[in-house]
Amino acid sequence: MPDQTVLDHAHTAMQAAPGDDAARLRFYERLADSELFLLLAEEAAGDNITPQVFPLEGGSFVLVFDREARLAEFVGATAPYAALSGRIVVQMLAGQGIGLGVNLGVAPSSILIPAEAVGWLSDTLQQGPAQVEARVDEVRAPGGLPELLLTALDAKLAAMAGLARMAYLAGVTYEGGQMGHMLAFVDATPGAESALATAANEALTFSGIEAGAMDVTFLAASDPMSARLARVGLRFDLPEPPRAEPAQPSAPGMDPDNPPKLR
Repeated sequence: MPDQTVLDHAHTAMQAAPGDDAARLRFYERLADSELFLLLAEEAAGDNITPQVFPLEGGSFVLVFDREARLAEFVGATAPYAALSGRIVVQMLAGQGIGLGVNLGVAPSSILIPAEAVGWLSDTLQQGPAQVEARVDEVRAPGGLPELLLTALDAKLAAMAGLARMAYLAGVTYEGGQMGHMLAFVDATPGAESALATAANEALTFSGIEAGAMDVTFLAASDPMSARLARVGLRFDLPEPPRAEPAQPSAPGMDPDNPPKLR
């Protein structure tokens, strides 16, 4: 089908390999990263939204679609909705005993995700990277990392426009002889460190790689370590920040620091 979305492709891959945990994790990662259109029972009132809840086999569910046209096709008429990231949707639903119906009946990625899985995804997204302070004795080219992780990192960092100039992935040996890998962000925008570290951690988590296989650090371009990493590291260039657009009224769910409230 020529009109498939990234969520459709991830769902197809998951269905084709039911025993492949990596394919399942990739689907949930795409779900969390996607913009979703949540069907509402009524128009949003400020920051408060009331999703339409459907009693279905296996529990109660709210419905989301990864395209407005798919929501309209399901409803068959105009209907109120809120545009939210998948991560905000699952974090709002966590602990509510409500599952998630995705693209029901209108796309290849049609699936019912039970409340337990919604809670698991919310917990997974809230796991932050551990902070490690150790002196690096040696840097070298990265080795032994699966292509899946490199692809996931490339996709995550491509969505981090303007938050850093670049990043280097390298193998390292720390003081004391411990060996591992390190992802170093160069000239990160002040205040963006948490978002960048979380993106790196999610790439690791949803690739099915054991936690602790990659550390994250932040460097200035003038730092001698940046020059060392540039010689041997795998470089990821982050996109330039988008041009500023005229201010528009804020829609519910568009501000990640002020998510809408369920009613």
